[in-house]
Amino acid sequence: MTATLEQRLTELETRIAFLDQTVQSLDATVAAQDRILQDLQREISQFRGELGRVNAALTHDAQDEPPPPHY
Repeated sequence: MTATLEQRLTELETRIAFLDQTVQSLDATVAAQDRILQDLQREISQFRGELGRVNAALTHDAQDEPPPPHY
């Protein structure tokens, strides 16, 4: 192999190693963000349920109440 070809090959191997490290780092970041997103979706679902229960408790029909005692 000539020096130029060997130098180019070494440069390509270095770039591939750097790219591999970058891909692994990005993969870890995406996985962490996916876990965070799933947690947030679960919390939003819980909040919606709680909000529905609170809303149901706050809105009531006057016909469901017993008449006042003076009737």
